[in-house]
Amino acid sequence: MTKIIGTGIKPLCVAITLTVAATTAIAKPVTWNDIKNDAATPEDVLGYGIGPKAQRWSDLTKINDKNIDALVPAWSFSFGDEKQRGQESQALVHDGIIYITGSYSRIFAVDAKTGKKIWSYSYRLPDDIRPCCDVVNRGAAIFGDLVYFGTLDAAIVALDKKTGKVKWKKKFGDHTEGYTMTGAPTIIKDQKTGKVLLIHGSSGDEFGVVGKLFARDPMTGEEIWMRPFVEGHYGRLNGKKGTPTGDPKAPSWPDDPNSPTGKVEAWSHGGGAPWQSASFDVETNTIIVGAGNPAPWNGWARTAPGGNPADYDSLYTSGQVAVDPSTGEVKWFYQHTPNDAWDFSGNNELVLFEYKDNGKTIKATGHADRNGFFYVVNRENGDFIRGFPFVDNITWATHIDPKTGRPVEAEGQRPALPEKGKKKGKSIEVSPPFLGGKNWNPMAYSQDTGLFYLGANHWKEDYWTEEVHYKKGAAYLGQGFRIRKMYEDHVGVLRAVDPKTGKIVWTHKEKLPLWSGVLATKGNLIFTGTGEGFLKAFDAKTGKELWKFQTGSGIVSSPVTWTQDGEQYIGIASGYGGAVPLWGGDMADLTKPVSQGGSFWAFKLKTK
Repeated sequence: MTKIIGTGIKPLCVAITLTVAATTAIAKPVTWNDIKNDAATPEDVLGYGIGPKAQRWSDLTKINDKNIDALVPAWSFSFGDEKQRGQESQALVHDGIIYITGSYSRIFAVDAKTGKKIWSYSYRLPDDIRPCCDVVNRGAAIFGDLVYFGTLDAAIVALDKKTGKVKWKKKFGDHTEGYTMTGAPTIIKDQKTGKVLLIHGSSGDEFGVVGKLFARDPMTGEEIWMRPFVEGHYGRLNGKKGTPTGDPKAPSWPDDPNSPTGKVEAWSHGGGAPWQSASFDVETNTIIVGAGNPAPWNGWARTAPGGNPADYDSLYTSGQVAVDPSTGEVKWFYQHTPNDAWDFSGNNELVLFEYKDNGKTIKATGHADRNGFFYVVNRENGDFIRGFPFVDNITWATHIDPKTGRPVEAEGQRPALPEKGKKKGKSIEVSPPFLGGKNWNPMAYSQDTGLFYLGANHWKEDYWTEEVHYKKGAAYLGQGFRIRKMYEDHVGVLRAVDPKTGKIVWTHKEKLPLWSGVLATKGNLIFTGTGEGFLKAFDAKTGKELWKFQTGSGIVSSPVTWTQDGEQYIGIASGYGGAVPLWGGDMADLTKPVSQGGSFWAFKLKTK
C-alpha cells in the first residue's frame, strides 16, 4: 500500500528565497473585528471561508448574471520554477495585496490590481516529508502585521506581511512519523478571555499519527493549548497536562488484535486529524472543526477479536467537534461514520448558518460528508437534526436514522476479514469510495436562496481488507482499493442542495472529478473551477452555465471576490494535482491529459 499512498514525487529541499519589490502604501494592521466582519467588507478577504461562518458568500453585485459575459482576465501571476502542481489554495486580500500559498510550502504577496509580485517566500523542506495526498497547501491566515501558513514538515510559520520576512516558526509534530499541515490556519477571538488565538490542526491519519488541534498566541507562536482527537489521549493547557479526550481508558478502542505482542492499544495510532480549517461561532464562543478518519482504515483492527464493529465507534474520529477556545476541551461531538472502515473522514468544512423552522430560528452546521450524506446539526448542542444523500447510489448505508443520527449500514458493505491463511479479504464494490461523495473542496451557502452549492463526484471502488501492522512513517491502511467510474458521461457534479428538505434543486455535470471550492454571490452567480481548467459561472437559481474561461491547467482551488477602486474582481489559483491523479485506477487514467501548472488569475468586467 505504500506505493499507492505515496505522492510519487521526491520531496524537494526547497531553499528559502525572498524577493521584495517596491511595496504599496503601508498597510493597516488586521484586527479581530476586521476578520469577524470579513463577509461584510468587500474590499478584503481575510479568512478561509470568507468569514468565521465559512459560508463563502459575497454581497457583491457589480458582476452579475446580466453582465457576466463581459468578464475578462485582468492579469495572471505565475508561481514560477518547477513546482507546478497541486495548487489548492484560497487567496486572502488585504489593502490591495493578495496573499496566496503554493504547493511545496510557498507563499506569495501580489499587487491585487496589477498582478506584480511584491515578495515571495519558499520554506526549506527536508527530503523525508510524508504528504499522503500531494504537496498541497490550502491557504493562509492574517492578523496584525503577520501572515501565517503551515508546512509539509509539520510546522507553522509567521511572516511580516509587508516584507515576507520570518517573524517566528513553530514545529508541532515529527514529520518522519507522518505529521504534516495542509489546511489554512484560523484566527478567532476567545469571547471569554478576550484573547485572539491562532487555531490550526495537523494532518497524517494515513500514517497512524494522533490528530491534534492547537491554539497559539499569534504574536509569538507559543502554544496555549493542544487538543487530541482520539479518545484516551490527554491534551495540554499552558504547557501542562490537561484533560483527556473522553474516557482515558478509551473503551471505544480495544487492544489491537494485530499487534505482535497483543498489548498495543489501537488508539495509540488512532488518526482523527483535524486537517481542514476550523469555523468559529462567535455567539456561543465555540470552535467547530472536523475530525479525520481513524487509523488504520481497517476497522477490524479497531474491533476486539470476534467482536462487532458496531460496539467500537473509534471516538472521536470521522465527525464534527465543538471545542472551547479557552481550554481546548470538547463541548460536544457528533459522529458521521462510527468505526469508519471506508476512510470517509469528517474533515469536510463545517458551514455555520441559520434557518427558520415553525417561526423559530435554528442555528446549525451544514456538512457534506465524504460518506455521501449531508448533515444538518444543531451547533449550540451538537444534536442531530437531519441527514440525507447528496450523491447518487450510496451503497454502504441505507439512510441516517432520524432518531439516533447514526447511519444504518447495508449488509455486506463493511470489508470482511481475510479468510484463514490469506492476507487479502474478498473484494466488494462500495460507493462512495474513500475519496468521497465530496472531499475537502469547500461548498458555499447563499443567503439569498438558502441553498448550499457543492462540488461532488459520482464514482465507486473495489475495496478489500489487508493485513496491517503499524510501522513509524509507513502507510497504515489495511485496505486495498481501486477507484472506478460510476457513469460514462460524467464524474463531477455541481449541485444546489436545500438543507431544510434534502432536495437536490439542480445539477450540472462535469466529465472530470470536481475538486474545486465554490463561491456564491448576490449577483445570482455561483463560481467554481473544473479539472479541465475552466473557471465557470452559473445561475444560482437554475444552474445554467453562463460563462467560462480556460486557465491552462486543472483547477483544484477555491475562488474569491473583492473590490478595488470601484471594480469587482474574481480570483482563483490554477494548477492541477491533489489526491485524484495520485491514487490510481480509472481516475488516474481519466486525468492524465490534464496539464500541470501554478498561477493565480484575476478577472474583472471589461471597460467599454
